[in-house]
Amino acid sequence: MRVTVLGAGSWGTTVAALLCRRDHEVLLWARDPDVAAEVGGERTNGAYLPGARLPARLGATADLERAARHAELLVVGVPTGAFRGVLERVRPHLAPWIPVVSLSKGLERDTHLRMTEVVKDVLPGRPAAALTGPNLAREIMAGQAAASVIATDDLTVAAALQREVQRGLFRVYTHHDVVGCEVGGALKNVVAIATGMAQGLGVGDNTRAAVMSRGLAELTTLAVAMGGEAATLAGLAGMGDLVATCMSPQSRNRHVGEQLGLGRSLDDVLGEMRMVAEGVRTVATVVHLADQHGLDMPIARTISDVVTGRIRAADAYRGLTRAVPAGHESQPG
Repeated sequence: MRVTVLGAGSWGTTVAALLCRRDHEVLLWARDPDVAAEVGGERTNGAYLPGARLPARLGATADLERAARHAELLVVGVPTGAFRGVLERVRPHLAPWIPVVSLSKGLERDTHLRMTEVVKDVLPGRPAAALTGPNLAREIMAGQAAASVIATDDLTVAAALQREVQRGLFRVYTHHDVVGCEVGGALKNVVAIATGMAQGLGVGDNTRAAVMSRGLAELTTLAVAMGGEAATLAGLAGMGDLVATCMSPQSRNRHVGEQLGLGRSLDDVLGEMRMVAEGVRTVATVVHLADQHGLDMPIARTISDVVTGRIRAADAYRGLTRAVPAGHESQPG
């Protein structure tokens, strides 16, 4: 099978490398021609996966039309802010029947759409799936065990995609609850900023555990309100992804929160990062959705206040650790 992966960041490159190991003809598209040249020539991607060796069979290009025409399976790992624009550019060159898998965890700001909904909007008639879970790219490239979820409305398509993506110690499970899986993947980035702030402020592990637990309640509440299932958020796409993103030093969103907790400005923190911290962009959409569904969601609202400069991280943490409103203390099922 000819597979195209759009986006040569750490996760897109890792998925492309995994797919190479299944004897597919894989082509990785990089926006930066220098990155494409390095992947194709040196078999490295030092900017995003320092120290990792890439398969000799992995192709790379900065030509988006070539990448689109190559695809019998399209995997999209670009930041959510660029997701629609990239799909619109590939649409004239893409076969009408091929499945599209999103690696991107977030929500479109203006429309509030999930990424598979954006796929269906821009590329109608093509099966759309989301690959999500606790997937830290460097660990997977190092051969450490990990598990993920492929979520799509059609479980027959999900099973076919599972066979293509799964490899060795990288286990992939199928799931029908696309809403729950995508909301969990988007909102966990917001909670990771909160737990990173706790780390930067030095408030202790008990407080971080409280924020993660209440964060899980918030993302479960929002997912259910949007049509997802509560049980989904107790699995890999919810709690699993949340724990990895909140606790790992490799997490970009946790890093942003930690730097804010240390008193740095958001502009300075983001200015020195090459990769995107999706939680910064997603939180405004999460607050709009909370308003739309009549949800309290104090953690998301407090993080929104911090990233928009209305309050400082040091002043916010009392709000981040407050309990849910009276009468709503039960944990999600």
